Amino acid sequence: MAIIQPFVASRRFVSTIGAGTGTGATFSIAATAFTNDTGAAATAFPSSFAYYNLYLNGVIQTADTSSVTKAAIAIPGGDALDPATPVTVEFIVT
Repeated sequence: MAIIQPFVASRRFVSTIGAGTGTGATFSIAATAFTNDTGAAATAFPSSFAYYNLYLNGVIQTADTSSVTKAAIAIPGGDALDPATPVTVEFIVT
């Protein structure tokens, strides 16, 4: 029997903490504040994905650090970080 490789790809989005709104537990960054892999302004995050990775200042974060929807990523306490801190969200889509 032949092995069929599943389709797996990633979609990456980049912004900074300074693009976020809210404080404490309500801090989030809208998907529209990100640029995508092509450098174009994002309109939304993928609505269907296997999992996502969050990187703050290039360091991968644990799963309990954020939650994501099609419209935004919530990073509770993210407002305490320097506004210039880079934020990268990588979605693994199948």
